[in-house]
Amino acid sequence: MHPLAGKPAPQSILTNIPRLVANYYSLAPVPAVPSHRIAFGTSGHRGSSTLRSFNEAHILAVSQAVAEYRAGQGIDGPLFLGMDTHALSEPALISAVEVFAANGVELMIDKDAGYTPTPVISHAILRHNRDRSEGLADGVVITPSHNPPSDGGFKYNPPNGGPADTAVTGWIEQRANQLLAEPGGIRRWPWTRAERADNVHRHDFMTPYVEGLGSVIDMDAIRASGIRIGADPMGGSGVAYWQPVVERYGIDLEVVNPAIDPSFRFMSVDKDGKIRMDCSSPAAMASLIGLKDRYDIAFGNDTDFDRHGIVTPSVGLMNPNHFLSVAIAWTGPSAPPSARPWSAAA
Repeated sequence: MHPLAGKPAPQSILTNIPRLVANYYSLAPVPAVPSHRIAFGTSGHRGSSTLRSFNEAHILAVSQAVAEYRAGQGIDGPLFLGMDTHALSEPALISAVEVFAANGVELMIDKDAGYTPTPVISHAILRHNRDRSEGLADGVVITPSHNPPSDGGFKYNPPNGGPADTAVTGWIEQRANQLLAEPGGIRRWPWTRAERADNVHRHDFMTPYVEGLGSVIDMDAIRASGIRIGADPMGGSGVAYWQPVVERYGIDLEVVNPAIDPSFRFMSVDKDGKIRMDCSSPAAMASLIGLKDRYDIAFGNDTDFDRHGIVTPSVGLMNPNHFLSVAIAWTGPSAPPSARPWSAAA
């Protein structure tokens, strides 16, 4: 365990954000160097501009590969594009829009240039594709998940709304690395042209997502219980989503920390001495655990809001694997219909 684990992040370990963004544009990867190449892990590519593993050249190549993949698969509906709050997400989104626009992709980006959680992109895909057999949508989330502030990430979600499988990511990775070595095959428009293109649309992601929560969660029961809820967005992409949920459903929920700062200086240091927005790590969640007696239950999320940590007064930080196992059992086929809201919604 690192001596800083669980303590507030000191200035000495904060990422130099201006330099990180400058490196995105100024440092070029060398395709012959393995660590500079595009490598898809769990549905996406992650890296750092400082290490020449997440630079403008990578995102241009990956975006072109995704455009070619969806064209080859006959996916001709909208592509929903979102980003999280990591410093490299904003420039990467611009790069992606420039390529998708030039390739004629019907692109949907947040109407307020806001941040978009991964579940919201999945919801938009599934909502569009419901009862459709053609004109199917897919999506991209620009996020390295809970990785440190120096990292960027790019995830592709096919029409099923979930993470792409290895057959899909393998094709995209191979084609993207070809384009990284031979960028002449990349179609790209300048941002000033791309953002005004007829195929680039501003989309309201938030309203349908917030409205849809009532069909899968018994908000009336939560409101009637009077349960006091704390929510720590941990500087992530869902920070603006909590208040609309409170206003629509009238639940007693307080956002503990609404700050957005790409250095994530408000985080507690993780067990290895790095800043990491890991909501399952007691060290990273130390600040929320310290508030456990103020709420009946409290939540923390990773940066793209597809993982969560739960804190209660009696337990502290619950083991997420234990909680999810119980939740799956409770909402599974053997549970009574009233305990299976997800099945009913489907």
